[in-house]
Amino acid sequence: MMTEDEIKLWVKVQDSKGVDIESVKTRLKAMVIETPTWGYGDSGTRFKVFKQQGAAQNPYEKLEDAAEVHRLTGVCPKVAVHIPWDKVDDYGALRRYALDLGLRIGAVNPNLFQDEDYALGSLCHPRPEVRQKARSHMLECVEIMKKVGSSILSLWLADGTNYPGQDDFRKRRHYLMDALTEVYQVLAPEARLLIEYKMFEPAFYHTDLADWGMAISYAEKLGNKAQVLVDLGHHAQGTNVAHIVATLLDEGKLGGFHFNNRKYADDDLMVGAIAPYELFLIALELVSGEQDPATSECAGRVSYMIDQSHNIEPKISAMIRSVMNIQTAFAKALLVPQGELRQAQAAGDVITAESLVKGAFETDVRPLLALVRKEMGLHTDPLKAYAEGTYIKTILAREFRGQG
Repeated sequence: MMTEDEIKLWVKVQDSKGVDIESVKTRLKAMVIETPTWGYGDSGTRFKVFKQQGAAQNPYEKLEDAAEVHRLTGVCPKVAVHIPWDKVDDYGALRRYALDLGLRIGAVNPNLFQDEDYALGSLCHPRPEVRQKARSHMLECVEIMKKVGSSILSLWLADGTNYPGQDDFRKRRHYLMDALTEVYQVLAPEARLLIEYKMFEPAFYHTDLADWGMAISYAEKLGNKAQVLVDLGHHAQGTNVAHIVATLLDEGKLGGFHFNNRKYADDDLMVGAIAPYELFLIALELVSGEQDPATSECAGRVSYMIDQSHNIEPKISAMIRSVMNIQTAFAKALLVPQGELRQAQAAGDVITAESLVKGAFETDVRPLLALVRKEMGLHTDPLKAYAEGTYIKTILAREFRGQG
């Protein structure tokens, strides 16, 4: 835990560098990070689900866990739901329960990959009756959005093929466009459709939404309510995600982010656990986008969401850790001296430009975040507060479903 003297010294040093600490603190306090219900329940690998004592067993318990994360971090007032994983008889009651906990329902995520009929695809399936089934589910989710007060329909499409010749690429593309058009037309005026892409998996030969170019193509054809959602685990190794972020911001089509981390493929590890510098560079593009009048409107509407599956780590503490890592990345990005950086870029001064960026990344921002949390009335160390609190005892008293 940071002492008062350590925090004061840190602020004094930053003041001497010309950093507008009050502006940085204001931005960090205004951050909104959406956590997912599926991050609080049992999860596992493709080989086994590892069940944990205390893991949430229904949508209401998931909301309770999310409320604890928000109580400790102060920046997680929204919760994404997944249908039918979070299906309930009364969505109005679910919405009211969330509000009573100080939460709002965020994105609604359709499930187009677990039904038996979806082995060869859903919206792109070769059989019309399966495509219609998938469309009906999408339309059902639009209705659920209205009931829970959500303004975002977040689509990850698992459709694709495993072998050459298995299906017709162009036909599948037309099937998808027809389906998205139908769904788009019934969205409320203030609602958005976020289109997520993924290079591969579960299909291995081709994926119908394989990259950001395909996603933005559909979004542009659909209209202003359609945007692209970027997931950090959905790219080829070595992809410059920060460059994609900058491009989508410039096009006004960056709608949301699924923050997680990976070592090899879509590992859905805790945010910033493997590649913190990559996370920082992405945060830098988002911060820069907010500060640029040409992209500030788009950047201001980007939904920051966590999408990770905790296989071996405790659910709530892993979520808190991810939130803290996102805050750390953005705190460092806000310390980059944008004016000096632009001057170095204009002068072609490669060394200075790189040094300014790397210098911010290497800055210890724990005193800054401790100060921000203190001013928000929070414990300066959310993980420590959770470990020493009573809520962990509450969830451990939940009925354990056991191994199997």
